[in-house]
Amino acid sequence: MNTMNKKYLWGAFALCVAFASVHANVIPTNLSEVPEGSNFRWNYSANVTLDQRVEAGDYFTIYDFGSLVVGSNLQPANWTFSSSLLGITPSTVLPEDDPNVLNITWTYTGATPITGSAFLGIFSVLSATNQMRTDNFAALATRSTGPQEGDKIANIGTVGVPVPEMSALAPIIGVCGLGFLGLLSSVLRRRHSD
Repeated sequence: MNTMNKKYLWGAFALCVAFASVHANVIPTNLSEVPEGSNFRWNYSANVTLDQRVEAGDYFTIYDFGSLVVGSNLQPANWTFSSSLLGITPSTVLPEDDPNVLNITWTYTGATPITGSAFLGIFSVLSATNQMRTDNFAALATRSTGPQEGDKIANIGTVGVPVPEMSALAPIIGVCGLGFLGLLSSVLRRRHSD
């Protein structure tokens, strides 16, 4: 084998190793925002990947879920819902998390692990809006194969979420408003001095 072919072979091998070492585990996907009364039901499907399993205590969190209607959560059997301003986050990932906007988390409480590749079900909550933006999600599951079987695996990604309520945007609007007033004042002073 010539030197050029060896380089390509080693390059392909390194690429395969890199892809094999990247593991996702629980992946929530935004399916729809369906009108329900004066609100909108945000539906997410979730899956666990092939070399993972979901055990009791494993979870996924969707960050900065704007305009959450408290008590509107629906989830499959053996999953519990919670919401908090910070976290719940695996220690090995660093999502963006606005401390003024609620996060939503579903935690598996079943006695029987769910092995990948598996559909975990539909998870949903109500929001006052159907206006979407993207934000982070993070998840924690358990490796189901290989020498690290049983190790916890975290992943992070992005998913569609509702825009925050106006009260959460007030500080941003206030700063922008002050900046605009400063600019307007500067323009008026220049005009007046001319």
